[in-house]
Amino acid sequence: MMIAALVMPRTTAVAQTGHTQVRKSSEVSWTNEECSQGVELRLSSIEPSQGSLQMVELNSTTRLAEVTGRWDENEISFWHRDATASSDVDMWRAYLGIDLEHANGPSNFVISAKTSDGQSISCSPVLTVKAGQFAVERLKVAPQYVEPNPEQLARAQAEREQLRQIFATVTPEKLWNGKFRIPLQGVTTGGNFGKRRVLNGEPSSPHSGVDFPAPTGTPIHSAQNGRVILAEPLYFSGNTVIVDHGLGVYTLYGHLSEFNVKAGDSVETGDVLGKVGATGRVTGPHLHWGLTVNRARVNSLDIVKLPD
Repeated sequence: MMIAALVMPRTTAVAQTGHTQVRKSSEVSWTNEECSQGVELRLSSIEPSQGSLQMVELNSTTRLAEVTGRWDENEISFWHRDATASSDVDMWRAYLGIDLEHANGPSNFVISAKTSDGQSISCSPVLTVKAGQFAVERLKVAPQYVEPNPEQLARAQAEREQLRQIFATVTPEKLWNGKFRIPLQGVTTGGNFGKRRVLNGEPSSPHSGVDFPAPTGTPIHSAQNGRVILAEPLYFSGNTVIVDHGLGVYTLYGHLSEFNVKAGDSVETGDVLGKVGATGRVTGPHLHWGLTVNRARVNSLDIVKLPD
């Protein structure tokens, strides 16, 4: 059993409307709701849960000049989907992250848009966050990772603030192109996301990433195009790489044995970021793959399943 630890805040959600309609496509099941000015809102799930990543889509027969969203006190960034030659629909999409520890219950998701001629459009579905069904695990780790000394604690707290600042920064451009991939070649699934952990008998923070057991030295590939924001050793997650994919989407790769990139590097899908290791708070070699979207810690496997 392997573990990793990263701390970032809050999350989960469901659409409540008297006119909800579920429609399936080859990519995802959509829940539809009419906004003002004949604009259609589509949500990828009517019952999303804590730690899930949702897709939001606006379709309009009138050209939209801008679209913005707000959820859980965070701005939600939309991107424009280029229409095909045969389409007369203007499409905008966004990823909506429901944090791992978001409070259960209803919350408003507010969407605002303007047409090219200046007309305002609004939509405010109520999303009801549902509890995630997360297991509890008990593990033994090195004592300093449960009861760090003052110097280690100061380092861990400084790194936590560093990560908060990184994930709170939203690059206004969409850097990725196409679907995301799992970072290990030939791997289709991982585990441990959201687990509530008891370490050496002491309750710890929930596990915010997906673990992929693999031999030390296994190449780790970038999940999509982006820019390396961090490539350095951290106290809990060991040798760590963070890639900014734009629009508030970040992937994190922890416990590496070595780095193949440095901060500031541009990477493309499949580029090797480093190699699997057992650095930081671990019980064996593995990759800890985290996903943060608009500051929400979500299951990184979800982004592989959603369209871009």
